[in-house]
Amino acid sequence: MKKIALIGSTGSIGRQTIEVVKEHPEEFEIVAMAAGSSWERFQSQLWQIKPRYAALADSSAAEKITSLPAETHFCGGEEAALAVASFEQADIVLVAAGGFAGLKYSLAAINAGKALALANKETLVCGGDMVMPLAKKQGTPILPVDSEHSAIWQCLGCDLNTPFSRLIITASGGAFRSLDAAQLENVTPQMALKHPTWNMGAKITIDSATLLNKGFEVIEAHHLYSADYGKITAVLHPQSIVHSMVEFADGATIAQLSYPTMKLPIQLALSYPDRLPLFGTALDFDKIFSLDFAPLEREKFPCFDIAVNCGREGGTLPCAMNAAGEVAVRAFLKERIKFTHIARVIEQVIASQTRERVESYAQLEEVDRRARFSAEKCVSALS
Repeated sequence: MKKIALIGSTGSIGRQTIEVVKEHPEEFEIVAMAAGSSWERFQSQLWQIKPRYAALADSSAAEKITSLPAETHFCGGEEAALAVASFEQADIVLVAAGGFAGLKYSLAAINAGKALALANKETLVCGGDMVMPLAKKQGTPILPVDSEHSAIWQCLGCDLNTPFSRLIITASGGAFRSLDAAQLENVTPQMALKHPTWNMGAKITIDSATLLNKGFEVIEAHHLYSADYGKITAVLHPQSIVHSMVEFADGATIAQLSYPTMKLPIQLALSYPDRLPLFGTALDFDKIFSLDFAPLEREKFPCFDIAVNCGREGGTLPCAMNAAGEVAVRAFLKERIKFTHIARVIEQVIASQTRERVESYAQLEEVDRRARFSAEKCVSALS
């Protein structure tokens, strides 16, 4: 039985991880878990899971936890939550915390020698220059949970070192793939949150609509698979059936297909090298369906090129770009700026930054802080 430490249990990925564990009680056990501030949902989860150790990063929210299973030792505060990532009895740490905050959990898990099931994009977008060398030094496997990177991993035979010619990442196109540039000026948060094929958290849903998310995935692929940016392509695929493809030297292209569900990559990361049954994911080839592909409309969605260009520049710029994106998306969701202003905020912040070589987590924290401050100023000017 694999023992799991779950970071970010109250979010979309965290909740689906709990579902996977409950469907295979003979295979998995969650022994430790952490979340941010959603104390009511977390308290309910504690009674479902009864982990040995649990923590809420928000100390004030932790004080509202009044009911605990006898088996669970509970603490509050960031250090207590960080301890989940290195919990001694855990075999594998699944990091599903959102945003830049997820990076410190990933680093803690790797330093503790734990297998890392990675669902936090920012770990590699912001800290890939640190994370990959550290994982190699520690001999710690990184198991991708992101659906596109799980697909690439599967196409490579679950071996990050398999040679390839090109990685082809698919994009649903988000909620606004059929709108023209003028129509994008008037979209609302409510419109943007209605993703056509996936059920995700608010931040990643907006990033999908701007294609910033797809730019993040290109940066992740660069780090995970040691891929030159020239060997990574993103294409529009509205059905979200093909989750990514890999082209090999002889021209053969292998794709991973399934109905859109995050439970499949979550379960595979936990069960690897085995595959377990998962109801509802098998495609029905007795029915007619089509698979369409098209180039991304990059002029209409500038966030994609902004992210990829930051990735090419490297250093601390992707970290600054991510921080600006988090601030801009939050401002859009609060209706302080327009949808089209998200790209403008990110561009302005990047222009104000000086690229530095990544040296430490503390350095990235400072880059993140400065970029957020700059982004808030941009948002205020646009408001």
